[in-house]
Amino acid sequence: MRLGLIGLGRIGRFHAGILRGVPAVKSLVVTDLDAALTAQVSSELGVEAAASPEALLAADVDGVVIASSTATHGPLVLAAVAAGIPAFCEKPLATTAPGGASLVRELAGSDVPVQVGFQRRFDPGMAAVYDAVRRGELGWLHTVRSTTLDPAPPPQAYIAVSGGMYRDCGVHDFDILRWITGREVAEVYATGSNKGAAWFTEVGDVDTSGAILTFDDGTLGMVSNTRYNARGYDVRLEVHGSADSVAAGWEPRVPVRSVEPGGFAPAEQAHQFFMDRFADAYRLEFEAFTEVVAGTRPSPCTVTDALEAEWIAEACDRSAREHRPVALAEVRV
Repeated sequence: MRLGLIGLGRIGRFHAGILRGVPAVKSLVVTDLDAALTAQVSSELGVEAAASPEALLAADVDGVVIASSTATHGPLVLAAVAAGIPAFCEKPLATTAPGGASLVRELAGSDVPVQVGFQRRFDPGMAAVYDAVRRGELGWLHTVRSTTLDPAPPPQAYIAVSGGMYRDCGVHDFDILRWITGREVAEVYATGSNKGAAWFTEVGDVDTSGAILTFDDGTLGMVSNTRYNARGYDVRLEVHGSADSVAAGWEPRVPVRSVEPGGFAPAEQAHQFFMDRFADAYRLEFEAFTEVVAGTRPSPCTVTDALEAEWIAEACDRSAREHRPVALAEVRV
């Protein structure tokens, strides 16, 4: 299989390294708006370079991975689909949820598959929780909790254009809770605070946030995010039901310690970044994409799935700004 990769920033270069190790990928073509970066990465990895996204899409690729800047996601997805090329696109679909909705409408009726990059769906622990819920082992669900704690803030320049805590960070928690429960969010109540760098306030963002999600069947979701968790990168999931409770993320590199006598303490170096925490998930995600490209499975995370997570983020942002519960119906367009 011959794949293309557009965008060679931090996540794009990371993806390139993973794609080279996916058994189904026999050749890889890469490109970036920075021609020097394209040449550097293609030389370092021993892969083919294309002069532009247009040249890459014309290079007889079977599928394309889009890891360029957010503003280019929609146009590149549409270009790939118009060429009949299955696409994998990093989240978000667009710079705003309404922009994502517009893209979803433009793709309606197309039979060219698009997969969106929510890698937590492929984390072995979270997938095991999903399976336990589907088998009915937990009974009916009443509470689901998802946590994403960064060890340190990204650069100020990134935060300024990230879309904010809920759209950039919390959106992963929103997607995984929706996927695990199989339910839609009806209403949210969100809040945030700033106790760290002053520039979070200057760019209109928060460094710590919390959100309560009420699902359409009454299940309650709790999401906790922060940019300041010095012990490491902490992503965990808890699902509580009438018959049992399960968790994912409690493994040897979880960055938390128990102070109970004989309590749990990490046995290994704590995770420090999403790329090491989810290395296996990213590989499995791309293996799934090769199956999508081959036509042997449907997209495991559609543009409609991605848009639903973005609507939840949009509602949380409005809730935090207006200090009130916000129904999802208020923000959808």
